[in-house]
Parts: sequence; C-alpha cells; structure tokens
Amino acid sequence: MAVLFGLMTIKEGGGVLFGDPAAQAAAGDYVPFVLWFNFLAGFGYVIAGAGFWLQQRWAVWLAIAIAAGTALTFAGLAVHVLGGGDYEQRTVIAMSLRTVVWTALAAIGGRLIGAAKGARP
Repeated sequence: MAVLFGLMTIKEGGGVLFGDPAAQAAAGDYVPFVLWFNFLAGFGYVIAGAGFWLQQRWAVWLAIAIAAGTALTFAGLAVHVLGGGDYEQRTVIAMSLRTVVWTALAAIGGRLIGAAKGARP
C-alpha cells in the first residue's frame, strides 16, 4: 500500500510541479510548500513500503519520520490558512488522510515487525 501510495504521490505531485500550465491550473490554489513536501515524501513512501515488505526495523523509523514531517507540514498549512492564504479544501482532506495513514503505518508496522523480530524497534 505504501509503495503504491508513494508512486501515485510522485506522479500527481510531479505533474503539477513539472507539468504544463494546464496541470497547474487544474490543481487550483495549491500551496507550494505542501506540494513540494508531499512530492519529496512520495519517494520516502516507496522506500518505507519496501522496508515494510522486507520487515526491516528501519522502515518503522522512516514511517515515524514521515508521519512527523507530514504533521509538521500540516501544521504549516494550518498557519497558512489561518493567515488568509489561498488553499484547496482537498489539500486539507489529503493532509488529514496522510497524517492518519502514516501514524497508523508507523504504529502497526512497529508492532508487526517488532513481533516478527522479537522486539520493538
């Protein structure tokens, strides 16, 4: 799931960042720092997904870092919105989902890999 989510994130984010003006217009009032974070984090998603597949403890730590980075970026988005900045409601929904998903992956992955390896990371 993490690998697929990462590949989709890279494709969609890259399409807006490096695509033609039509792709950027279709994205609406995107917030550049959020878009850049999510695009770059997509590569981390793929790496973490591979680590989870291989039951590597470092994947849990990477998932924790992704969850924390996502939460911090989400907080930055909140500051941007509260300051009157333009944004898309779908960005708020997506960041909520990303924060929940990566927090859950870190927690569940830690338990499963810890149990498989005989200790928690």
